[in-house]
Amino acid sequence: MPTRQIGEDPTCDLIMQSNESPVPKHSMPPNPSFSARPAAAFFSRALSSFQSSGSTIQVICTAAPALHHKNHDHGHPTPLPPRFPPQSLVVLDSSFNPPTRAHLRMATSAIQELMHKQSQRPGALRLLLLLSINNADKDAKPAAFDKRLAMMWAFAGDVQRSLQADPGEEQASSEVEPLSVDLGLSTAPYFYEKSAALAEGGFYNGERGMGGSTETEQVFLVGYDALVRIFDPKYYGSFDPEDQVSTAGTPPIRKALDPFFNRAKLRVTMRTGDEWGEADEQAAYVDDLLHAGGLSDIGGSTNWGSRIHMTEGRKPGEDVISSTYVRAAVKAGDSEQLNLMVTPEVRWWIEQESLYTE
Repeated sequence: MPTRQIGEDPTCDLIMQSNESPVPKHSMPPNPSFSARPAAAFFSRALSSFQSSGSTIQVICTAAPALHHKNHDHGHPTPLPPRFPPQSLVVLDSSFNPPTRAHLRMATSAIQELMHKQSQRPGALRLLLLLSINNADKDAKPAAFDKRLAMMWAFAGDVQRSLQADPGEEQASSEVEPLSVDLGLSTAPYFYEKSAALAEGGFYNGERGMGGSTETEQVFLVGYDALVRIFDPKYYGSFDPEDQVSTAGTPPIRKALDPFFNRAKLRVTMRTGDEWGEADEQAAYVDDLLHAGGLSDIGGSTNWGSRIHMTEGRKPGEDVISSTYVRAAVKAGDSEQLNLMVTPEVRWWIEQESLYTE
């Protein structure tokens, strides 16, 4: 099975149908003067503040659902911790270079699944768009981190409006409570480190005296290629299967991933039609991990299987959407292709800041 470096974006090259999003293809931000200047300045300051703070992870602002729902405006960025711990924290960790309609599909389908299959209210959910900025494998190019944050801010509103326009199975849009979407920054390179930092950080703990007994479950949205990297033992230290234990008494991968899977699930979007093979090959890889001794051979636990949920990606004949293709479309001046792959407000930011033209 081919692998990529741990630092590569787990979602930027996802493959999705181009017309799934109900977000309109032609619109402009209602207040460009605010969008272009104060918002950009805020994200530049927030980035500098985080970089000098020494923190591992930090929520820098929250897209207020009432503002997005009522008038499509973004309000003024500020972090808004929940009053109560959310039942589920959905984490979309990506390079967002730029956010695409594939990212939109990942986020909205995960939220809809929690609402309909697990009967969770949007008010009991949070979505975190997480940008890693301490990545040895990727420089802040071709779009600087503060520019990506601005696009993520616009994208947060796209997620909220998409859920309102298409609430899913047997539910009217008027019945759907708007969702809070947070923007965060992280310097941790691994999912299990990000998970631990979120659990320990306190932002999602709720107000003092109002926490109750709710324990937040994290749901990380990843591509199939990220799943392969998560179970690559080279990222966890040496392990001799003959000994069945490391020098510390516990296999390194279990020391890292047991706490992760105790608090988090992986929602994995298959990547078909490229170097990672077709859906049956990807399903076979996961089955071998869980049932053919794959995890045991590297010191892992088959119990982790119940915390991994595979979801469908690209169907035959559907268009490919990826951040790489978006950048190519911008450089080629292909407006039609760009409209298929990004939402209108993300496109506005790309054009406003002249991103990806070189």
